[in-house]
Amino acid sequence: QVQLVESGGGLVQPGGSMRLSCAASGTISRVNIMGWYRQAPGKQRELVATITSSAITTGRNTDYARSVKGRFTVSRDNAGNTVWLQMNSLKPEDTAVYYCYVSDLLHESEHWGQGTQVTVSS
Repeated sequence: QVQLVESGGGLVQPGGSMRLSCAASGTISRVNIMGWYRQAPGKQRELVATITSSAITTGRNTDYARSVKGRFTVSRDNAGNTVWLQMNSLKPEDTAVYYCYVSDLLHESEHWGQGTQVTVSS
């Protein structure tokens, strides 16, 4: 059974930074995409950033929502089981519950973390 455990959320002032972490455990193939989605109150869940595993592309391709490009950076460790989201220049509109995500392309399955609250407010 795959489990994703997020950490690092909380309250931060506008313009501040925060780093989210997500540790994956269980059986996940090497052919996968990990990343982050978020859901603000009253809004649909939206993609924030994703990163491919080295089994897909040597350079580990990344993809970002237009609203966070240039401010957020997604990365993962060499083993591929941990993914981070470095968030800089945070804005109040970044306030949301952030969910870690893995898409196992070999096993055709998706898994989600429990979510971590990020609040950007003065």
